[in-house]
Amino acid sequence: MYYIRRAAPRDPGSKIIFRFPVFLAALVLVFASCERLRDMVYPAADGGRTAESPDASSPHAGQPAVEEQADLEETIAALTRREQTEAGIVIGALNDAGLPPEIAVKLEAAVAESPAFILDLLACLKGDPFLRRLVDKSHALPEGYQPEDLVELAPGSYELGRQGLLLRRPAAEALEKMAAAARTDGVVLVASSTYRSYAYQVEVYNRNVRELGQAAADRESARPGYSQHQTGLAVDFGSIDDSFAQTRAGRWILEHGSRFGWSLSFPDGYEDITGYRWESWHYRYVGEDLAAFIDTWFGGIQQYALQFIHAWEKDGSNR
Repeated sequence: MYYIRRAAPRDPGSKIIFRFPVFLAALVLVFASCERLRDMVYPAADGGRTAESPDASSPHAGQPAVEEQADLEETIAALTRREQTEAGIVIGALNDAGLPPEIAVKLEAAVAESPAFILDLLACLKGDPFLRRLVDKSHALPEGYQPEDLVELAPGSYELGRQGLLLRRPAAEALEKMAAAARTDGVVLVASSTYRSYAYQVEVYNRNVRELGQAAADRESARPGYSQHQTGLAVDFGSIDDSFAQTRAGRWILEHGSRFGWSLSFPDGYEDITGYRWESWHYRYVGEDLAAFIDTWFGGIQQYALQFIHAWEKDGSNR
């Protein structure tokens, strides 16, 4: 695992800050100024004075405009403080997430240059928190967790490896949508393994330990409570072995899956990051926004994105 050294506290004038709130505040100021200009060019029918406007000879003339300007300046100042706080959380999360230095540096620069990264992140945070929940060798699900919206899968656009497979409803709907698109390309997807309860994962893990030994089992199988399958959002497709990568289905999902919210959990060459060897058949439903976020900013590596979001939410909760 690579870690980037925490950067020293940045000067308030640093360029690496999130400038979108200030941009919004500037727009507010511009529109307010336009309103005042309109009133000057197109005076009211009563000679330019509205019921609320004081006479020009009044000692209080101009006072509302001065107060309005002061309010706008205070709003801008508050948003500037907020943007610096949010930017600090981003930088802190990038350092805490255990990302490779080159990725962390690239994302710091992205935050400085435009609001795109933050806006994409906020889109991911709107929905179901379990779509973005970090579940890996170090981060377990809540004790006794079982999704409340599990549905039994039925053959449709996709086929089933066996009967009785369950998924959470959003994942099941996304699977049908993705499989229908694959069908139009002449590709048939087969869902072979989906939701596993804690008790069932105990059986799977113990069997792997008996058959493979502890070390090999830990590369292949999650300990009970630490499996993405228990979220009800993960699917193992096809043959559930390395040959799946070379099948039409394997190539199709790898290329198109993220458009439907599916993300490859354990890519080739990232065992040191994910804790598991390459599994070309294991996809997790994370939603379309998060899947696009993973592809756009983290090179398609789900683990990096979820580690960052976990650190972001942890740092943000400590504000």
